[in-house]
Amino acid sequence: MKYVLVTGGVVSGLGKGVTASSVGVVLKSCGLRVTSIKIDPYLNIDAGTMSPLEHGEVFVLDDGGEVDLDLGNYERFLDIKLTRDNNITTGKIYQSVIDKERRGDYLGKTVQVVPHITDEIQEWIERVAMNPVDGTEEPADVCVIELGGTIGDIESMPFIEALGQFSYRVGPGNFCLVHVSLVPVLNVVGEQKTKPTQHSVRGLRGLGLMPDILACRSTQPLEEHVKVKLAQFCHVPISNIINLRDVTNIWHIPLLLRDQKAHEAILKVLDIQCVGKVAREPQLSEWTERASRCDRLKSPVRIAMVGKYTGLSDSYLSVIKALLHASVALDRKLVVDWVPSCDLEDSAAEETTSPLYKNLNEFLHLRVQMVCWCQGVLETEEFKGKFWLQNMREKTTFHILAFAWACKLQ
Repeated sequence: MKYVLVTGGVVSGLGKGVTASSVGVVLKSCGLRVTSIKIDPYLNIDAGTMSPLEHGEVFVLDDGGEVDLDLGNYERFLDIKLTRDNNITTGKIYQSVIDKERRGDYLGKTVQVVPHITDEIQEWIERVAMNPVDGTEEPADVCVIELGGTIGDIESMPFIEALGQFSYRVGPGNFCLVHVSLVPVLNVVGEQKTKPTQHSVRGLRGLGLMPDILACRSTQPLEEHVKVKLAQFCHVPISNIINLRDVTNIWHIPLLLRDQKAHEAILKVLDIQCVGKVAREPQLSEWTERASRCDRLKSPVRIAMVGKYTGLSDSYLSVIKALLHASVALDRKLVVDWVPSCDLEDSAAEETTSPLYKNLNEFLHLRVQMVCWCQGVLETEEFKGKFWLQNMREKTTFHILAFAWACKLQ
């Protein structure tokens, strides 16, 4: 089994999940079987009881597992079916270790973070990586592991230590570390700055992990002298520095990796020979067509998304992806208008102090009109767990009113 670890530095929200998924796509298109694991360093057992405003949507797997939204990205990109065990959290690891201690499995030893927590993490990774995920009985060739958070976070320290030990244990040729970092541009000078990435890589090395590949996020393509500087100070070959610039849609990311020969760098680090079923060049013609088709879309279709957690678009990521896939199939450009469900309630109207709204009816009319302007309305259901009663109370007749007017006018 080969392992690819994806970490992030400088700031969160760089797109580690999309990067990990895209790495998997490139390796799969070379003929390798790929599985994925997401590590979330929070104490929750799973994402099921967490507000979507905290970490985005709760993605529900086929086995009922309530996990991080990145696993939804893995499934969509790689066409695989994961289980709840593919999402490792600090809560799961500590619960497993404490259960073993209560059973007496440690034979009276003092249970500590090292070696008991770190050993549990490594055993979990090795066990889950061998589970078939592509509908066959064959185990994967490569396991892509994404470590959530940012290098230096205190919550991640047990996982960093465990992964450092793990990389040493599996040995060279079986472990590749891809570090995603930010190369910002200051408006004052207009120059791409490498210092944040340098410090991030230095911190990573100080924790016992050496990056093999540097994936640099930027708004514009990296200048050549910037790559030379990063190679010099981060001790990464210039051929292993990949630029992940901003793109029009995420389907371009696997193409960026292919165009910059990221697959060659990864295969070289993992000591995978391009013989037999393993192709030297990834076959991404479908991805090229999909990305180009999405870029060519001109005719818009407006969909009103009515929901409770519209303050964070990731709260409904899978729904948005489903709408996007449908709009691309119909050659329409998706435009989503977010409508907080609370704005369709009388309580919200009474609380507004804006002079634009002279009375309750005017406020409600504007909100309903916003929905009616769209060509489609999608209202999400958020009746879940112990919060279902509160959510049920928040559903009022104004939701029905919005739909009634939308049906009448459209």
